Amino acid sequence: MCVHSTKDATHIATLEGRTLVEYTVAKAADETSQIDGNIYVGRIQNVLPGMELAFVDIGIPKNAVLYRADISLNDDDVETTGRNNDRRIEQMIRSGQTIICQVTKNAIGAKGARLTQEVSLPGRFAVLVPNSNTIGISKRLPDGERRRLRRIIDEVKPERHGIIIRTAAEGVSEADLARDVTSLCAKWDAIEAEVAKASHPRLIYRDLDLAVRVLREELNEDYRGVLIDDPELFDKVREYVTAVNPELADRIEFYDRKTEDLPLFERHFVHEQLHRALDRKVFLPSGGSLIIERTEALTVIDVNTGKNVGTTNLEETVFRNNLEAAEEVARQLRLRDIGGIIVIDFIDMEPKANREAVAGALRNALSRDKTRTQVFDISELGLIEMTRKRVNEGLLESVSSLCAVCDGRGFVIDAKL
Repeated sequence: MCVHSTKDATHIATLEGRTLVEYTVAKAADETSQIDGNIYVGRIQNVLPGMELAFVDIGIPKNAVLYRADISLNDDDVETTGRNNDRRIEQMIRSGQTIICQVTKNAIGAKGARLTQEVSLPGRFAVLVPNSNTIGISKRLPDGERRRLRRIIDEVKPERHGIIIRTAAEGVSEADLARDVTSLCAKWDAIEAEVAKASHPRLIYRDLDLAVRVLREELNEDYRGVLIDDPELFDKVREYVTAVNPELADRIEFYDRKTEDLPLFERHFVHEQLHRALDRKVFLPSGGSLIIERTEALTVIDVNTGKNVGTTNLEETVFRNNLEAAEEVARQLRLRDIGGIIVIDFIDMEPKANREAVAGALRNALSRDKTRTQVFDISELGLIEMTRKRVNEGLLESVSSLCAVCDGRGFVIDAKL
């Protein structure tokens, strides 16, 4: 992982070998756009029963959105009895009511930030779910490890709160897990004290800087190193990793711009790969190409053979090209952070076995992506429909602004005609 800091933003590039696989732009702590994970005291502005949502003032210019499914309440708060899923939203909350809420998704485009009342505090090995009976263990852990951790949970679970054990807890001792949970409980007590003093909508708790947060979520034994070219950020990250994961602290290295011949991103060929990641055309190793077009509704990816003419027959050439494209599509979706509905137009293949092999190759390549995806089988038209959870605004949006002349459409209307 290479972390490059500038006055306006921190750029985080993740490389596998020399290949850029993820790129994150963390803009300077922003009160309105980079608020994912923050906890607020909010005031319900208006409830829309027909949309089953409410708009909430959390002290920023644009109201945030609270959906009915994200509301949690005590029976004392509601007007009717019955299960939560029988209640209408106007019976669960009302205009003018003050609530504690957490941002689960930053504002994207015209949509406001998304909120939940199910507040959670992530630590290194566990997530604290205050005032809840929730108990969970990451599904990514092997069965034997899950059994071990289930025994430990009874010892470390706080009385009033629920906990979820994260994948990073694999092999961790009971003492380390208990220390993590204790620090999260102390953090929640401080938050509750702040909430008691709040008289108007405002920020109560800010999550860690995005650069540190990425390391909290990502850093594990698989990483050979983390290079940081900013001394202040290096100290902050080193201190955090030493506190929560001391055995990985020596992998955090300072890249001194004064003594090195090349800037960090040039040394690791990040710049040139980033420019290619912003282009609509992607070349495949054997001569084929992908064309990636983004629209309001979905992203369309077209697969072409281009200069790939193969050696044996047409069906074999097309099959090999599609397999190569499936691998590259998965990498591009992760690198460009493309979310929502995605339609991939593979080149038509006659044998059913070939179509299934390409769909399987795509699913296999996407399994390395930590963002949730769902892939459907190839249709009669040779299209694959899939979805990828939209978490952030996407790489292109994070490093660009809309063209003022054509309004992002790519052409200018001829006034004379």
